[in-house]
This record gives sequence, structure tokens and C-alpha cells, in this order.
Amino acid sequence: MAAGPWCWGPPPLLPLPPVLLPVLPVLLLLPVLLGGARRLRRGRAGCRGCARGGRALVLTAHPDDEAMFFAPALLGLRSAGAAPAVLCCSAGNYYNQGEIRKKELEQSCCVLGIPASDVTVIDHRDLPDDPAVEWDTQLLATLVLKHIEAKNINLVVTFDAGGVSGHANHISLHSAVRYLHSEGKLPEGCRVLVLESVNLCRKYISFLDVLISCLLPTDALFILTEEETEQAKRAMQCHRSQLLWFRRLYLLFSRYLVVNSLRLL
Repeated sequence: MAAGPWCWGPPPLLPLPPVLLPVLPVLLLLPVLLGGARRLRRGRAGCRGCARGGRALVLTAHPDDEAMFFAPALLGLRSAGAAPAVLCCSAGNYYNQGEIRKKELEQSCCVLGIPASDVTVIDHRDLPDDPAVEWDTQLLATLVLKHIEAKNINLVVTFDAGGVSGHANHISLHSAVRYLHSEGKLPEGCRVLVLESVNLCRKYISFLDVLISCLLPTDALFILTEEETEQAKRAMQCHRSQLLWFRRLYLLFSRYLVVNSLRLL
């Protein structure tokens, strides 16, 4: 009798579409990566130069940088007993919102455990909030050094030469601090850590970048737990004037709200 259309054995395996073949290893490893990254977030890696009782200064260009980019470092330094302060070098007045943004900065720092007395804004007319303007290195270096000396700072944390987003104001901070460091103008024993700029793919994979960051060489690595990440997001949400749709996506996907990897100058 002729066989019918029914099949009682296992169904035949369908071939994978060619487009999926290159990403198949990643898909297979994804559960392992997710589990590994979550386990790593339970602890925090160390930091050279983050001595308990020291004075650390996080140097930013605009209100919201402290939450958007440096929240892991600020929370990690607090946990290490390094008493971090924030020096913001502009009021963020690009859209004439400077006074609003100063208040938002204080609210954000309060969420991150930084008192208003340790938050300073340099609102100098020659340091405008403008992505097309590179700030004068000598002027900026003079203002930053004055603050470092007045506050007895022994650790400075700021952007690297890529400025994370390529913003000219961010890069100017690195140029000024690099000048102070290379010319030997920083107080004796004062060290500088710069925040690593990563490629676009790593920038927007959230906590998955924890595993990658742990495998790469670095001088300081701060990793937030899930609870601390929510704290960092609450700090960013204090900057209500800046919460456009793309920054809400940033809150969901940015690795800088979970992990900071830094290098010594």
C-alpha cells in the first residue's frame, strides 16, 4: 500500500537562514554571558589610588555628566571611603537653561550621596557649553588646579581623550588635566584617572559590557549592582530638562550607568 502523507518520526531539521550563521555562536553563548555578567555585578573591582579617607574630584563639563557617565565611579569611590566631590566646568547654558541645570545637578548629586557643599559649578563666560568649542587649556587648567589645591584633592577623575561622546568640552577637560599632569603642576601624590571611551557597540549593551570590561586591562573598574544602577538612573532622571527621548533610551542601554573602566595618566 502506498505511504500516506503522515510522518510518525521526528520532523526534518530546517536549515538555518544564512544570515543567522555568523551570529549563531553569540546566540548560543548569550545565556552564559548574561549569567556571568550578573554574577560579576554582585561585587566591585578595585581601584589603584582610591585610598580610604582620600579626597577624590570628579571633573565634568556639564550638569548631567556626573550621572550619565560617572555614576559608577562616584558610588564606587564613596564605597571605598574616598569622599568624592564634583567640579562641573559649565552651567550647561547652551539652551539658556543654566540656572535650571545647576539645581538639577545638586538634586542628582544628592541622589548619588554627594552633598551640595561638595558640588561646584564654574560658570565662566570663556567656558561656554558648546559642542563645537574647545575650551582654552591654560584657563581651564588654572581654574581646575585652584580647586584641587583648595580642596586638598589627591585623586582626579575625568574624561579621556575621546571624551566618551566626542564632545569638544569633554575633550578639553582631558587636555587641561593632561597638561597639569605632564607639567608636574598637580600637588604631590595627586593621581589622575580617565574614563575609558568605548566603541558604539560596547557603549550600548548595558550590563553585558561588565564581562568584557573585566577581561580587559584597566587601572580602575567600578561595577554597580542592580540596586545601585537604579540609583544611578534616579540621579539621571533628576535632569528633567535633558530627558529627551534618546536620553530615555540611554537610560535603558548605556554601559556607563553600570560600569566605569578607567586608566591612570
